[in-house]
Amino acid sequence: MWSARSRFLIVLLLSTAFTVDLLFNILPKLHQRSIRSHCPCEESPNRSAVLRSSPANGSGTPVEPVRWSLHPTLSKLRKLFSHPFYQRRTLPRRPGDQLLQKGDAVKYCNYKAKRANRKRARAGELTGTHYSSKVYLASNWLKFHLAIDRYALYPRSDPFLNRLLEDLAVLDISEADYTYDAKALNGRCNCKEVVKPSGVHLKLLLKFKNFGKAMFKPMKQKREEETPEDVFYFVDFQRHNAEIAAFHLDRILDFRRVPPVAGRKLNLTKEVQDLTRNEDLKGTFFVSPENNVCLFARCLYSCKTEYAACGRPHLLEGSMSAFLPDLYLAQRELVKNPWSRSYTFVGKEEWEINPKYCEKIKRTPPYNTGSRLLNVIDMAIFDFLTGNMDRHHFEVFTKFGKDGFIIHFDNARGFGKHSHDELSILAPLIQCCRIKKSTLLRLELLSQPDYRLSDIMRESLLHDALSPVLTEPHLLALDRRLQTTLQAVRKCLQQHGDADVIEDDVGDEFDFINSSVPTR
Repeated sequence: MWSARSRFLIVLLLSTAFTVDLLFNILPKLHQRSIRSHCPCEESPNRSAVLRSSPANGSGTPVEPVRWSLHPTLSKLRKLFSHPFYQRRTLPRRPGDQLLQKGDAVKYCNYKAKRANRKRARAGELTGTHYSSKVYLASNWLKFHLAIDRYALYPRSDPFLNRLLEDLAVLDISEADYTYDAKALNGRCNCKEVVKPSGVHLKLLLKFKNFGKAMFKPMKQKREEETPEDVFYFVDFQRHNAEIAAFHLDRILDFRRVPPVAGRKLNLTKEVQDLTRNEDLKGTFFVSPENNVCLFARCLYSCKTEYAACGRPHLLEGSMSAFLPDLYLAQRELVKNPWSRSYTFVGKEEWEINPKYCEKIKRTPPYNTGSRLLNVIDMAIFDFLTGNMDRHHFEVFTKFGKDGFIIHFDNARGFGKHSHDELSILAPLIQCCRIKKSTLLRLELLSQPDYRLSDIMRESLLHDALSPVLTEPHLLALDRRLQTTLQAVRKCLQQHGDADVIEDDVGDEFDFINSSVPTR
């Protein structure tokens, strides 16, 4: 028979086991279910609630999808996107506002699919990827491309965007190649009118079976490293985490002009070397003394083994930027930034020595009418917050003309120095003393304690698979630079008055909100 002491020990043991199971198994699962049932930004409980078991990263290990759910009572990001500033009435699309027509995109995709399959057949590749336009019809890339209009690259709230970010992070790759600008160096790509050939950095074009394309920029600098003081901006590293952070910041500012970007770890052997048919690219692979797989770029300047990107031993993290529609469907124009810097060690541009330079720009087409100048000022504010001095050109969709938005491409030279604020990046704002009312309202909102920019960014970046994306000093630098931007606006208001400084692009839409727009 069991003694009273034995029965007591058994009951105590069972009670302890149940308590441990309750605290560390049952309650966390119930908590996660409550998050998914309340969070409006999670698109599907079956898509994001489980780890992908397919070896999408080539390592044979599960890949965690992009995390788009946080507890609703703790989410400042959710609160921000619920604010009236982010709930503006969407204007109905007029004829010509949409970038692409679905029929044109599908027709072009059919042509590309047949061409790709014929090419593989001629090469004797009987196995491997078979491209089908039916897959493209169901893809998030098509939804992304069809959502582009005159006002932004994507709408404020649509489940396809979160699914596209997850695709960038985990979807199986079908082909790897150099990017078009890298090919332009050798005259193999007729795209010089759109992109400037890369002179320094390694970038890869990755293709997916559903005709999605992404640009991969590998990790070249650790997050905690600052750009050395003696390094010029035009020879600085391109940082993969800056591309990721720039997308999140652009979305938070409600510009929506940076193509979607997600972090990812690639298996350089299985997902690049084994999948590329470009012999030049294959020829850049080597194994380092530490037995790590490495590759380097084919470019004009510092492209040799000393500047290679190396895995650990095969896995290499980087940014995945979604491609915009092919140029055949949507032509883009490359425009020199009026506030472009001198890319030499000596000499300065006119704007750097003439404080009244903006008066000249205001009289110069297309900046003398429409919204182009205000869009450049938006871009300057965005670049100042990230610390990006490398905005020599920008691109616009040809279809939308001078009033179309500026695409905020190539943000990899941002977030290099958290300890330095480069005030000259704000020259368009300071010299022109003009700003959109919608931009100013959001900047003011993001300076408030309940919506502090660093807090919003910190939370937003938790969604990325490579989190933490930015170090804490870089996040705090955003708050400091935001205050500097608002101080510049206040100085303009003191000098010129509200009517000459603030461009009312919202009318009386926000009059019911007690906003804290700075006054003279």
